[in-house]
This record gives sequence, C-alpha cells and structure tokens, in this order.
Amino acid sequence: MKVSDTPSTKNRPASHESEDLSRRAALKRLGLIAAFPVIAGAFDVAAAAPLAYKLKPVKIGEGIWVLYGVPEPIERSNGGAIANITIFDTREGAVIVDTGPSRRYGNALAECVQELTRKPVVRTYLTHFHPDHMFGNQAFDARIIAAPQGVIDGLQSLGEDFASAMYHAAGDWMRGTELVLPGKAVGDGVEEIGGRRFALKSLRGHTPSDLAILEETSSTLVAGDLVFLDRAATTPHADLEQWRASLDVLGQLKAQQIVPGHGPVEGAPRGYDQTRDWLGLVEVTIRAAFERGLTMNEAMAEPLPDWTSKIVLARYEYERSVMHFYPKLEAGQWPRVDKKA
Repeated sequence: MKVSDTPSTKNRPASHESEDLSRRAALKRLGLIAAFPVIAGAFDVAAAAPLAYKLKPVKIGEGIWVLYGVPEPIERSNGGAIANITIFDTREGAVIVDTGPSRRYGNALAECVQELTRKPVVRTYLTHFHPDHMFGNQAFDARIIAAPQGVIDGLQSLGEDFASAMYHAAGDWMRGTELVLPGKAVGDGVEEIGGRRFALKSLRGHTPSDLAILEETSSTLVAGDLVFLDRAATTPHADLEQWRASLDVLGQLKAQQIVPGHGPVEGAPRGYDQTRDWLGLVEVTIRAAFERGLTMNEAMAEPLPDWTSKIVLARYEYERSVMHFYPKLEAGQWPRVDKKA
C-alpha cells in the first residue's frame, strides 16, 4: 500500500478493525516501531501538527554539512526525522547520503541543498533500506539514486510494508509518500564526482546490505547505521556477527571524521567501540535470559549496566531487541558466536 492511499481512521467502521490488527501484526514483525494501541481516531493527531521540517545544516568541513536526526523513536512529533543526512558540495553539483523519512522531508532536503550549494543534486546514495533513510527519494530523479543491489532488493521486498508502518507511526507527515527505487546499483569501488572521491564499501550486519562511504578528499566516513553514537542501535534486521565484522572493516579505513547513522559526528572511533559494546550487551543479556527460562516480558525487564544510562533510548531499544531475537532463539535460528565450536 502506498502511503498516499492510506486513509485516516477517522469514522472508520468496525469492519476495518481486523485490517488494523493485521497491520499492527505486520508492523511488529518488521520491528520498526514498538507496539502501540490501534485506536479509532488516533491518526488525526497529526492534523494539528505544523507539517514542515525545519532543517538545520551543521557544517562539518569545507563544503560538507550534516542534518542531524533527533535522538528519538519515530513519532508524530518528529515526523520520522531521526536519521543523519549528509550533504557534500562538489564542482559538478551536490552529493547527498540518504534522503530522510518522507516525501515532505525529501522536498525540504532538496530546498536546503539548493540554498547551501546553488547547484543541482547529481548523486544520492542510500546506506540501507530502513524507512527513516530513504522515503525522501521522491524529491530526486531515480536515475541519480544509487545503492547496493541488496538494498534495492530489500526495498522491493519490504518497501510497501515500510510505507504502511511509517504512516502509522508518523501520521500525516507521510501523506503522499511513495516508494521510489534507486536507479543505479553500486558495489565496492570509487566514484569521482566534481573533485571529490567517494569510496564505496558494500557491507552488511545492520541489515543484509549496508553501504558505507568514505569521501577520500576530506577523509569523511559516512557509516550509515553500521555506527550509532550515544544512541542505542536498532536491530530489526541485524546479523550481529556480520555487523561486528563490518565494524572491523570500517576501523581499518583512514577516516578523520565519522558520520554515524544516528548521533554526533566525531573524529575519534568512539562510535565503533560503543556500537560493538551495545551489540555484545544485547547478545549476551538476551541469550542469558533465554537460557535461564525467562519469558520475553521477563527478559525485557532485565537490568542493564550503568554505562547504558548515557545511551539515549537504551531501555527502549533493548526491549525491541528482545522482541527481535527471542523468536529466533526459540526457533534455534540465532547462531552462537560467544563460544567456540
């Protein structure tokens, strides 16, 4: 279902309750948002919101800006604008990494880029298929949008479900948003654009297909959601072993500053270490709870170490990770990496 076709629940008849419940089940399977009540009329709240994204670019280098996402879950109050977006100015035009959560955001992003660079957007990279990073695609020509084939495949498979999930989470911020697939598949290699060199690394772990981009001229690494900093990492499509391997690859790159998918830009590799520590915490704590025979609800209530008090949304994301991984443990589908065979 395209978001533009998704009706408001105002005055919907009771016959639609089964449809709402089935959608709710689909959202929980996708793991995009925590469980929330499906209540008639709940989706009219967004009508009162000032539906305009106020983008504030932060300069992090010569001709490089970041639009910081808010450190919150996807909600109606933030329109789903929770992910970092990166903008590079080049002689040929602007290059952006990720496009945000909605058509409305993409349009605001295009206007922001024009104000910053006075040039057209000539390349857009997508780091992965999660909806907070890609539904702004509508604002750009699909022919200039590039992503690994695995990202494109993921969008083809899950994109319409993501659209429904985002509409339920962010409401009318999503009005008119439709899935736009990248027109160019990319893998490992270098694209030279307007005097900048974009070294592309096709990785995996946060999702089955993740793209990291090192702009070699400025030594700026855009890591996507392979790196979270001061914000707990999300795991709905994660392979923790592969994720750690990808962090090893990123750690070998010569980056002077790192743009995480969520969190502040820093020069030090603190994001690598913190992300790795969080993945280890999730794996060890959830597996131990399962092996002790705890229910899913009991596992969600397990104490977290003191260091997580400085991590935004730690409890929230830990509970979501329990929902993601407990079914895999029950089915015997979550491989052990904490013990040698």
